[in-house]
Amino acid sequence: MMVGTVFQIQVWEEIKKIPRGETLSYKQIALTIGRPKSSRAVANACGKNPYPIIIPCHRVVKSNGSLGGYSGKGGRNKKRELLKKEGVFIKD
Repeated sequence: MMVGTVFQIQVWEEIKKIPRGETLSYKQIALTIGRPKSSRAVANACGKNPYPIIIPCHRVVKSNGSLGGYSGKGGRNKKRELLKKEGVFIKD
C-alpha cells in the first residue's frame, strides 16, 4: 500500500505505466494527469517515492532530455546506471 498525498499517488501510478527502456519528462507526467503546470510538483513527488525500483522514477527525466534528480540510493549515478541497463543513454 502506498502512503502519500492524493497527488503523489496519482504521479506514482502514472510512473508505474512507463515501460522498461522508455522515459517520460516531469512535464509529460504533469500533462498526463491533467495538471499541466505541475512539473515541479511531479519532480517533488518523484523525490518522495517510497519504492524507487518498484515505482520506476528513474524513467522520469527533464523536458530537455537531461537526467534530472534521483532520490534512490546512489543518486543520479544510480539513475544513469538503471537507465543504461534498460538501454536508455542520457547525456548530462
